[in-house]
Amino acid sequence: MNKSSICPRFEKAISLLSQRWTALVIYELLPGPQRFSNIQSSIGISGKVLSERLKDLEAQGVVVRKVIPETPVIIEYSLTEKGASLEPVLQEIENWGMRWVDITDEA
Repeated sequence: MNKSSICPRFEKAISLLSQRWTALVIYELLPGPQRFSNIQSSIGISGKVLSERLKDLEAQGVVVRKVIPETPVIIEYSLTEKGASLEPVLQEIENWGMRWVDITDEA
């Protein structure tokens, strides 16, 4: 049996970032803490899917959920140090997209 030459950590990182909406959720949180509804309206994602992505990212240590005990309760999401360290990666993807992706090619 042939072992893959791809690093397992690279493979796991790509798997995490390639989940639908995940990179966009992280990108939305780069400027700072956001409420659920702000993230949802910014990227046009359903509440159910956003909730799943945020839970996954929280479990991976990329996002932290903060409950502010006011009336009504306020919940904010922000990036951890681990999540914020993805900024240069996402910035390079954005730069690549600006240079190479033609949005008129969409089918």
